[in-house]
Amino acid sequence: MTPHVEPDPQTGAAVKAADRAHVFHSWSAQGLIDPLAVAGAEGSYFWDYDGNRYLDFTSGLVYTNIGYQHPKVVAAIQEQAAKLTTFAPAFAIDVRSEAARLIAERTPGDLDKIFFTNGGAEAVENAVRMARLHTGRHKVLSAFRSYHGATSTAINLTGDPRRWASDTGSAGVVRFWAPFLYRSPFYAENEQQECERALAHLEDTIAFEGPATIAAIILETVPGTAGIMTPPPGYLAGVREICDKYGIVFVLDEVMAGFGRTGAWFAAEHFDVVPDLITFAKGVNSGYVPLGGVAISAEIAATFDKRPYPGGLTYSGHPLACAAAVATLQVMEEEKVVEHAAHIGETVLGPGLRELAERHPSVGEVRGLGVFWALDLVKNKETREPLVPYNAAGEANAPMAAFGAAAKKHGLWPFINMNRTHAVPACNVSEAEAKEGLAALDAALSVADEHTA
Repeated sequence: MTPHVEPDPQTGAAVKAADRAHVFHSWSAQGLIDPLAVAGAEGSYFWDYDGNRYLDFTSGLVYTNIGYQHPKVVAAIQEQAAKLTTFAPAFAIDVRSEAARLIAERTPGDLDKIFFTNGGAEAVENAVRMARLHTGRHKVLSAFRSYHGATSTAINLTGDPRRWASDTGSAGVVRFWAPFLYRSPFYAENEQQECERALAHLEDTIAFEGPATIAAIILETVPGTAGIMTPPPGYLAGVREICDKYGIVFVLDEVMAGFGRTGAWFAAEHFDVVPDLITFAKGVNSGYVPLGGVAISAEIAATFDKRPYPGGLTYSGHPLACAAAVATLQVMEEEKVVEHAAHIGETVLGPGLRELAERHPSVGEVRGLGVFWALDLVKNKETREPLVPYNAAGEANAPMAAFGAAAKKHGLWPFINMNRTHAVPACNVSEAEAKEGLAALDAALSVADEHTA
């Protein structure tokens, strides 16, 4: 249970004032935002200085996989700080080695070497660099409806509107359509057709771009922010075959989907596929200290046995971050967090969200697995017209803004992107908390229903 918190609006006002005076926020028009001043967090909840408590159905930015302030992870960070707070990445440090070992144990296949970064975008940057150096090629294929980070290469690989302002068109990136049956770009009528046509489209794209020019294909195993579109059976295996056919490196971005989020250690397990590289971050240590990385296959790692890898980071494998990762992975094993996430998805979130879809005309489709779900909100279930236009802002986005306000009024902090709300609580969310979230969504969807036709 979260502690009782006495309201302290005066302190909250001071925190807000300092933020507005000095903090420059990401993805925001600085003069138009009103960030909530957060007083504390524990487990699946956080609260403000006015005494309002929220059930976090965003897991921060889908990274607090074991919730806020887990005592064992907090203690591990404290103990590591007392022992060795920081040390340069060129040295062998016990906690760094242990974090790498524990991660490698959980990756599929022979992805047994770990290159540490400070987050997911840097992981993607380095995975692409490795692929280009390994193949001697430059082009990288990525999907529309994707997000891979906000650094130079990662933002160019991204397939959503956050890319537009920074898209140079010269980063060697080629985009293609990945499968998404509900809004199929291939006019498919079922999953098999969607899979077959998506794979044919990808192979055609490769043929016209020139197979010998393509270093890598990067896909989110299950796309996250773009809508949690679980790929149809056979698709990722088909991409693996295409990569093998043309000597292309297959990169799976598991920054959001990894470490229990889908009810498996890595989402690739659901599809029985082994990529050449996996990028990870977020849930590896529940976001307690910034950490990301690349899990590397034996073949690609061997490329750099005698040839120096031209990349590195001052804080790569930072001891505090690695201590948080070791403790997080141990907690997840001891408390069976991955199994719990699968159970919650199968027995509570999945059935509960589908029941909401039956009763609310604004819910067009429910998608997901584990604790990784999306509700596609629509104006009309028959036409599937989104509740708000693509990349809507201002008045055009009013229906989603009203939905979000209603969710918060009922004590739920929602994840909203375009015409979707995502149900992505902590992987160790309790059944009672998940049902509390469903009840709040139920109330908020009644507001979204008012904008349907």
